[in-house]
Amino acid sequence: MKECFLSVIIPAYNEEKRLLPTLSKIYAYLSTKGFPFEIIVVDDGSTDNTLQIVENFAKSDKHILILTNGQNKGKGYSVRRGMLSAKGEYVFFTDADLSTPIEEIEKCLPYLMNGYDVVIGSRSIAGSNIIVHQPWYREKMGKIFNFMVNTVLLKGIIDTQCGFKGFKRDVVKTVFSRCKIDGFSFDVEALYLSRKYNFKIKEIPIRWENSTLSKVSPIKHSLQMFKDLIGIKIKDLKGDYR
Repeated sequence: MKECFLSVIIPAYNEEKRLLPTLSKIYAYLSTKGFPFEIIVVDDGSTDNTLQIVENFAKSDKHILILTNGQNKGKGYSVRRGMLSAKGEYVFFTDADLSTPIEEIEKCLPYLMNGYDVVIGSRSIAGSNIIVHQPWYREKMGKIFNFMVNTVLLKGIIDTQCGFKGFKRDVVKTVFSRCKIDGFSFDVEALYLSRKYNFKIKEIPIRWENSTLSKVSPIKHSLQMFKDLIGIKIKDLKGDYR
């Protein structure tokens, strides 16, 4: 596409049960807006029918692009690849379950178009609307993790893990070309680098609905994410993010 106003990145790994409704909703919404757009699905080595579903959907329209990793490399890797491939003036990534309705972009774009470089959805600030909550233990672990993030890396950001974030195109190139983390902590790394390079970040309240099909393991992934926080700090001290 020679000109593109908005890019939406969707990382997908074994999402045959959720991806088609998500694609349909995003496409239907963006098709009414009157600006050029693209939807980039990054298939992370799915072993189910995810890729076939996306290919069938993409046949009907040039706005749907597919990137394939060939093997499972992680959500962070997939988002990074999609973001760096995007042609949009503004680039968002969202989860395959569309926990945050695509309509929430309407809240974000005015900030990106008027002085902010990064806009992140938040489930934890005043004005947010949680339609279906996570199980109590996941909410508790999320609060502990965000406390650790604020203590170790990023003061002042309440919810770093909501999977709905938007960036200006030039910010995407600066930030995601330097990201290293392939797993679930990639959000924190991207925000850390955004802050490091003095980009303006706006956290806004969004609607959000928990999916019962979440792939995040409370124990396994939480331990890895805590390790990643220290790893980000070490990488920065070593100069890996220059």
